[in-house]
Amino acid sequence: ILLDKPTLRTQLSFAVGVSELGGYPMLVDGRLAQIGVRETVADTARVLGRQVAAVVWRTFDQSRIEEMAAHAGVPVVNALTDQFHPCQVLADLLTLAEHRGGPAGVAGLPGRTLAYLGDGANNMAHSYLLGGATAGLHVRVGTPAERSPRPEIVARAEEIAALTGGSVVVTSSVQEAVAGADAVATDTWVSMGDATAAEEAAALFAPYRLDARVLALAAPGAVVLHCLPAYRGNEVTADVLDGPQSVVFDEAENRLHA
Repeated sequence: ILLDKPTLRTQLSFAVGVSELGGYPMLVDGRLAQIGVRETVADTARVLGRQVAAVVWRTFDQSRIEEMAAHAGVPVVNALTDQFHPCQVLADLLTLAEHRGGPAGVAGLPGRTLAYLGDGANNMAHSYLLGGATAGLHVRVGTPAERSPRPEIVARAEEIAALTGGSVVVTSSVQEAVAGADAVATDTWVSMGDATAAEEAAALFAPYRLDARVLALAAPGAVVLHCLPAYRGNEVTADVLDGPQSVVFDEAENRLHA
C-alpha cells in the first residue's frame, strides 16, 4: 500500500480489509519511497511485482498509476489520483444501495438520481460520472461552468449511461442538479494538490454550498453523501452534515466493506 498523499479512510480500509481477508498489508510512505524521483515508476513497478501480490497506490497524476500497472505484473488498485477516486465511489454506491436501493439493494439502484454539487473538475465528480453511469444512475453535476468535468469523461459517462439506462447532466444550476434527487453529494472545494486559493474557491463555489434550503429541493428522504474530510460551513453546513439525512459515516465505514 503506497501512500503519496494524506490519508485516513483509504489507509484504514485497505489495511483492515486486507488483514481480514488473510493478507498482510505493508504500508509504504510515499515521501520516503519517492517513486519517480529516486527511480522511475517503471523500475519501481518491476521491483514491487516480484515481491507482492498486489499494489494499492494513492498518488498524483493518473499517468503514474497507469505506468505502474503497465510494468508491475500484478494487480494495481487506484486508491486515488488527481483525476479519479474509484474506491470511494464503490463505497458510495454500496451506501446508496443500503439506504435507497430498497429490498433489491444494489439491483434497486438503476433509475435513482444522484446529484453532485461543487467542483466538477475534481476526482470525485469524474468518478461519480463514470461509476454512477455504470450503476444505471441519473447523475447530475452542479458546478460553475469554468469548473466543468473534463469533456472526454463526460462523453465516456454518456456512452456508459446509454447502455445501462442512466443519464448524465452537467449544469451550472443548483435547482436543475438537485431537484428530486435521491442522493446529494458534495466534496471539499479545494482538493489535495489543487493550487486554487481558498478565497478564490469560496467565491466560486459558495452558490453550490449544500445547506438545508438546497437539500429541500431533493426528493423526500434523500440522503447526503460526502467522502470526508468535510469542512462544515464551506461545502456543506453543519446542520446538514450532522442531520438525519446524512449517511456520511455509513459511507466512511463502507470504504472497508467495498
